[in-house]
Amino acid sequence: MSRRGRWTFATGCAAIVLSVTAPAVRAAPAHLVPLPSAARTVDPHPHGVSITKEQLAKEVRPEEVKAFGRPRAEQLARDRIGLRAVDRGYPQPMRTRSLQRLADSQKEQNAGFDAKTFGRFTDYFSSPDYGDHVALLPNGKVLLFSFEAVEESPNKETAPTEVIGRDNAGRAFVWDPAKGTGPDAFTNVQPPVVPVDDGLDEDRAAPIFCAGHSYLPNGMVGIFGGNLGGNHGAGAHLALVFDPWTNKWYRQQDMAEGRWYPSVVTGADGRQFITSGHGDTGWGKLSRSIERFPAKGTPVSDDPAKGPIQQALDTWKVKAEYMADYPHLFSLRDGLIYGFGRNYNEQYVFDPQAETESPLRSRPGGGMRNYGSAVALPNGTNGPDSVLILGGDRNDPKTYKFSGGRWTEDTARAFGRTQDDTLIFPDGRLFTVNGGYDIRDYGNGLYNPNADEKYRQTETRGLDGAWRLGPVQRLPRGYHSNAVLLPDGRIMVTGDELQEIANNPNIKSGMNGTIEIYEPPYLHQGGDRPVLTDVPAGRQGYNAALRIRTGTPELAEKAVLMAPITSTHSVDTSQRRIELDITSRAGNQLVLRTPPSAKDAPPGYYLLFLLDERGVPSVAKWVRLGPGT
Repeated sequence: MSRRGRWTFATGCAAIVLSVTAPAVRAAPAHLVPLPSAARTVDPHPHGVSITKEQLAKEVRPEEVKAFGRPRAEQLARDRIGLRAVDRGYPQPMRTRSLQRLADSQKEQNAGFDAKTFGRFTDYFSSPDYGDHVALLPNGKVLLFSFEAVEESPNKETAPTEVIGRDNAGRAFVWDPAKGTGPDAFTNVQPPVVPVDDGLDEDRAAPIFCAGHSYLPNGMVGIFGGNLGGNHGAGAHLALVFDPWTNKWYRQQDMAEGRWYPSVVTGADGRQFITSGHGDTGWGKLSRSIERFPAKGTPVSDDPAKGPIQQALDTWKVKAEYMADYPHLFSLRDGLIYGFGRNYNEQYVFDPQAETESPLRSRPGGGMRNYGSAVALPNGTNGPDSVLILGGDRNDPKTYKFSGGRWTEDTARAFGRTQDDTLIFPDGRLFTVNGGYDIRDYGNGLYNPNADEKYRQTETRGLDGAWRLGPVQRLPRGYHSNAVLLPDGRIMVTGDELQEIANNPNIKSGMNGTIEIYEPPYLHQGGDRPVLTDVPAGRQGYNAALRIRTGTPELAEKAVLMAPITSTHSVDTSQRRIELDITSRAGNQLVLRTPPSAKDAPPGYYLLFLLDERGVPSVAKWVRLGPGT
């Protein structure tokens, strides 16, 4: 997953050992040194690693011989043996002590934060998945997916980024908050077994980690891309759809280009706009085409009872000229798609109708901002027309607002951070959680999980635009961390597999991820919350009357729609907040006015909250928007 991945680290460590072991390596590359004769089965150099013919034969992998040839496969085998000799793993007592230290310091630091003003962290529990990718499903459950780990030490790359063969596989689970926090609350929904184009013909669960994803109008999740393995990460051509109603996966026709770290957004027409990602020849060769799902001639279905099967994609006439992966994509209320790249001069706007691309003004500040969050800002009863870019630079706390074709500097946060997640609360405030020093570097060097703990501290942007530091989370989650607004108003925090395995109370349990719950200040105001009792089933049209019922009409001061979150790598293209006018009241019935058009709110499922005058939300119910009534 990191470009400084598993192979880079392994080769570096093993090379040191083998150079001590065998001076003959200095005369020729390791893979050209002849094996010892039968009479001399061990390396004669006593101060290094002795590798027998039997050890080497056992370690050589047939798939690597097939893919790379015998000499290269033997070199890889020697490297693995050498690495194991110098790295005996990560002891369980260290994990246990680290988790206890973090729990103690969290309790101590958060004692000074009043929950009524700052909210509080509550539950912390184990998960069977790392949660590197998340999606809130329109049944209130949460899809989590990542990969089958190839290491259990946080001092190494856990993901099978470089792995060729069956060990490079994806995995997925669904968490049902209604079932609590134990193992029984999770359901294994393994990705479909597919052939992988890596030359080995070994089918395995689709390796969809580091894909891009967004919502279809029928509430299903479209997932595009993944990792083939090799050359520091190579893009898969996979196009899959997950059905939350049945927990089934539907495979679509392959994309024209392989994509690893692509971005995906749902447009006003309900189609997925897909771009960027490293291609199928490996890291650094980005896919610059724009693909669309489903293809232009294929109808877009919003039927939740019917999943798409083998639907085709098509390709735009123009390209997206991004030199860095995972750009932030947003479908704004003018119907255009805005793409904010991590490089300052890679900012573009795309027209889905004309299939054109136009450059935008460069982002202020210059340079490159690493993975950091971005949010489509609330715009009252209309869809968003501006975006706030946050994070991505540990040395720069500034935030930048793009609106009306112009950039302005917005209110700075307390400090710079990368790998952060910023959410919109139902009451309109912004909330930042997670964050780190860099990719796989927590402030004390690569693959050292001892972190600079300032990044554990949350920040909230009030309605006055000012940011204020808040309580600290349990783990200092950085790379691959995520956060999701749940229907009951709580925040689910997960992700960052290196921190999760470095703080696992039982690394052999199979529950190697974690979830933490944060309760925002609006859940600690006392008194009753508004109650939303009934919303109409079926598709609701735009600029139309929406009749709902509430058990507390006297508390219903405001109604808001919140788009569900699906995120990874600090990228969430779905999130938006839209207020709904309350046009009439009659007893327990309220009549609301839905958003003006699909440009304001792309077709699909939304969380409907009622808020009281303090901004305290009800538990949400799902509303489905689409053209017609």
